Amino acid sequence: MDSFRDKIVPVTSILLGVVVVWYVMAVILNTPFQRDLDRRANQTPGIVEFIGKTLVQPKPTLPAPHQVAVNFFENTFLRSITSNRSLVYNAWVTLSSTLLGFAFGTALGIVIAVGIVHVATLDRSLMPWIIASQTIPILAVAPMIIVVLAAIGITGLIPKALISTYLSFFPVAVGMVKGLRSPELTHLDLMHTYNASASQTFWKLRVPASVPFLFTSMKVAVAASLVGAIVGELPPGAGAGIGAKLLAGAYYSQTIDIWSALVAGSVVAALLVMVVGIAGRLVDRAMGGRPA
Repeated sequence: MDSFRDKIVPVTSILLGVVVVWYVMAVILNTPFQRDLDRRANQTPGIVEFIGKTLVQPKPTLPAPHQVAVNFFENTFLRSITSNRSLVYNAWVTLSSTLLGFAFGTALGIVIAVGIVHVATLDRSLMPWIIASQTIPILAVAPMIIVVLAAIGITGLIPKALISTYLSFFPVAVGMVKGLRSPELTHLDLMHTYNASASQTFWKLRVPASVPFLFTSMKVAVAASLVGAIVGELPPGAGAGIGAKLLAGAYYSQTIDIWSALVAGSVVAALLVMVVGIAGRLVDRAMGGRPA
């Protein structure tokens, strides 16, 4: 019970603090527009009434938390999941490319890590390029990927998945390299004493030692994969997805829709990270690990 309280109380306190600051900033940022509206209507509301008006504007500069919550509830639970305005539908579109890109990125990262650990030439030549690839802004890469693939007739899920792959393979590769190199020298000497082959050392020592590093990096990778999928939906013509929802909200100045879509993306990211974390604990338990 104490452990549960220790986890819930800090998170709840921070959440309440964020909500309070959010309301304050909403009033501050929405005040200029509300003053202009009142001046045009020849109204002089009191302080309380004026603050209330800043929190119920149809197109506010910064929506209040309750406006975002109402919009999120309506577009999640009160709309058909086949509707383009449904956050469930748009989240599913984004999730599909996220999972495919995450699978590609994880596989690619593992293959690269194995190559780097076992081939010294790859370590010296490939790793610097992998690091350099992550310095290129994804907003510059995404349109090129979409345009090039569209030119050869590849559209839809694959281009967005490749953008997700581009962002997700890096943390997996780096984490897996660190994990495969984590066994101590004494353990490697012991395997040599047992006359174990390179393959046996890899599967019986390096791979088990790398599993905690792999799942830790996968948590970062799955969140990065979601970001890549959303960015892949930002160019016009995406049709659906959280990214398309954000773009449509920006076009029509629907700030409440924008924030609601951001919340939906945050929920999806949190669920994905949680699922990866649960999978990591199950694998660790299956390998004989003890709960902390």
